[in-house]
This record gives sequence, structure tokens and C-alpha cells, in this order.
Amino acid sequence: MTRATAPERICLALPTNRACQATLRAVADEAAYAVRRFGVEVHLLVLDSSDARTRAEHARVMAALPAVPGVVAHHLDEERQRAFLRRAIGRAALAEPDRLLSLMLPAEVSYGACTNRAFLIAAALGCRSVHRRDSDSAYQMLDGAPVFPVHHEVSALGRPAAQVSDDVTETLLDPAHAGRPVSMAGASFVGELSVDIGEMAELDEAVYHEVVSLWAPGHWSAERKRELVEESFRGAGTAPFTADRSTLTLVDPMRVDMCNISFSREVYERVPLPPATSTIGSDYFLIHLVHDATLPGVLHNRHIENFYTPERRTDEGFHDYQRRFVKFLLSMLYFHDVYDRMAAAGPSLLDADQHVRADVVAAHLRASTGLDRAENRWRLDRVDTAYRKLGGRYETFAQSLEADRERLLDEAERDIEEFALLTDSWAALVRAARGDTIGSTSG
Repeated sequence: MTRATAPERICLALPTNRACQATLRAVADEAAYAVRRFGVEVHLLVLDSSDARTRAEHARVMAALPAVPGVVAHHLDEERQRAFLRRAIGRAALAEPDRLLSLMLPAEVSYGACTNRAFLIAAALGCRSVHRRDSDSAYQMLDGAPVFPVHHEVSALGRPAAQVSDDVTETLLDPAHAGRPVSMAGASFVGELSVDIGEMAELDEAVYHEVVSLWAPGHWSAERKRELVEESFRGAGTAPFTADRSTLTLVDPMRVDMCNISFSREVYERVPLPPATSTIGSDYFLIHLVHDATLPGVLHNRHIENFYTPERRTDEGFHDYQRRFVKFLLSMLYFHDVYDRMAAAGPSLLDADQHVRADVVAAHLRASTGLDRAENRWRLDRVDTAYRKLGGRYETFAQSLEADRERLLDEAERDIEEFALLTDSWAALVRAARGDTIGSTSG
């Protein structure tokens, strides 16, 4: 008698710090779709950092979801996440355990840290891939049915690119890369800008151009900066989904978004994301790493709808978000340098088994921390001038930055140092997490 093979496990992850009942139900539907279509076991992982009242409502939504064989739900508040992390860090027996815990679960908002927790929990659950969605997004519809990105993700990830070529619309991949595993699958978004600065463009188009261009390397020409501004944060535009299209390629990081992304374990079990706090864009590093290491990916067009939650429109939400945006601009001094180093390294970022070499990545990160801060001081000067031109709460925000300049500069450099530390520790954390009993349903 032949023993039945257990289905492969995948992790469909939704980090949230806001009310998102409709999104919870929609992502649960995507999990059920993945089970029906691919026969996988889906671990629906909701990492909930919202307030107690909102968490309780989320728990009610999760409890009311219809039972679907093959879908295992995990709704973890920060206390349960912290307990899991303490166990993993303790078993890893690494130096500075308290510092590592703060990098994995900081008090402030961190887009990279919340996704790192999903990666580590997925490793504990034995999942072969992580598929990330955002709480401020929704699925497009076609003929009354939601358009789920997982449709393109599950069948491609982890397989040699040569085996995936027949399953996509087109292949734009150097044959030299055909034996490497498909390590990422993703698309972008339609709807609102991914960065909440649309109002800035409405107030003054020239100021918008000036501010957005600040995320380019300082030495770029005016023309290259103009081209960057025109395509930045706009995703796939506004055209609705009508039919599937997918490409096997080295995926351009500008064509995908972290609200609509998936990675194979060969990537996220080797290198984490930057744990920087109060910084937008801190979760995009692996997209660049996969591209620069010449690991194949699938770029598809099942774009997710992006929208803004009301909290961003309050004065407090505005201030917090603009600070995250400024920290993003400052982080680019270091990340552009690291991206250049990784692009130059190319396939040498991989070992003989086609796995990313975390030690090489960490070395590139540390090499960047010695950069002259003059370019970032210039960025802060330009932000100050631009925001004061806009007046109102933008001018008020600019005034609030005056006393924080040196601290912001220090934080931007320290963020990279801490990313390197976490990268050095990551393999041990993953090993220590494997087999941990996470538990299911709400908590």
C-alpha cells in the first residue's frame, strides 16, 4: 500500500496594524483558492499589531471563516509573536538576544520587521514559500470573481526556470539562468500611489518632482531623475485586469510591489529584510537581491488594488507618514551603494547550490556604512525648502525636522548596521525556528 504524500505547505501572510476585516475575508478566500487549484496546504498567517479592540474584531472575523480543509489559520497578536521569537532566539544562542528581539519586533512601525516575522514563522511551519499581502489593498475583480495573484505564484516558485517556461506567456531569460530556481513571483498595484504624496503633486507639481527625485542617487543627471519621478510609486497605473499575462525573467524591481509578492524559501531563509523602523520602503531589499543575483522570477499582471486608510489623513498620521518618507530618502544613500555592489557581484552572490550568500550581502551592507553623509545633509536641506514652499502642515512638518536632523542621519546609518547584524544572525534564527509549534486560530 502506497502512503499518501503530504501536500506541500505555503504561507499566505498578512501583517496588519489597522482594522481590515474585509481584507481578512478576501485573503482567506485566496487561501481556499490555492488549496483548490494547487492541492497545497495553506497556512494563513495574520500578524496583528493593531489595538486590542481591533484585534478582538479580527479574531471574530477569523473565527467566523468557513472551515476549509487544507487551510490552517494563525492569528497572532504581538505577545504570541514575541513568545515565538524569544524561543527561537534562545535556541539560536546568539549574542545580544535582547537586541535581536528588538530588531524582530520593534516598538515602532517596521515594514521589514513584520515581514521578517512572517518569514521566520513560515520556516517554523515548514512552508516552501511566503506570499505577502497588505491590509490596505484589495483584489481586482473579473466577471464577478476576484483575481488572485497566488494563481501565478504557487506553480512557479522553487522550480528550475526551464520547467516554468511553458507555463508563462513569454520568456525573457538568458539561457544561462534557465537552470536556476524561480525565486520570486509578483506583480504591482493599481489605484492610489504606493506612497501617500499625491496631495503634494496637486499643490505644486514642481515641488513634487523635486521631492520624489531625492530618492535617486545624487550623481544622476536631471534627465534620469525626471524619468524616475515619472514612474515612481505609480505601480501599474489604473487599467483594470482583463486577461492573464506572465513573463519569466529577471524581474525589474520597479515592476513589482510588496503588497503583491512571493518568495521561495531559498531566498527568505537566507537573507532577511531591513528591520529599519519608521521607514517606508524598508521591505523591498529582497526584490533587488533576487534580480541582482540573477535568480529568475515570474512577473505577472494580477495587480492588487491599493487604497489609503483614513488614519493617514489625520494630522498625526500625516506627520508619522512624512517622517517615514524622509527616512526612506535618507536610506537610499546606503541602499544605492549596496545595490551597485550587488549588481556588480551578479551571480557571485550565489553559492554552488544557487543559494544566496548571506555573508557577501552582509559585507556589502557594512561597506556602505562608511559613506560620507554630505549627500544626506543635502537631501534634508532640499526637503526643508520644498516642504516650506507648500506651506500649511507641510511647513509645520519641516519645522519639526529641524531639531531631528542629526538623529535622522544617525538612524539612517544605524539601520544599515543593524540590518547587517540581523543578516549575520539569520541562518541560526531560521534553524532554531524550524519545528516550533505556532498554534492555529486566534490568539
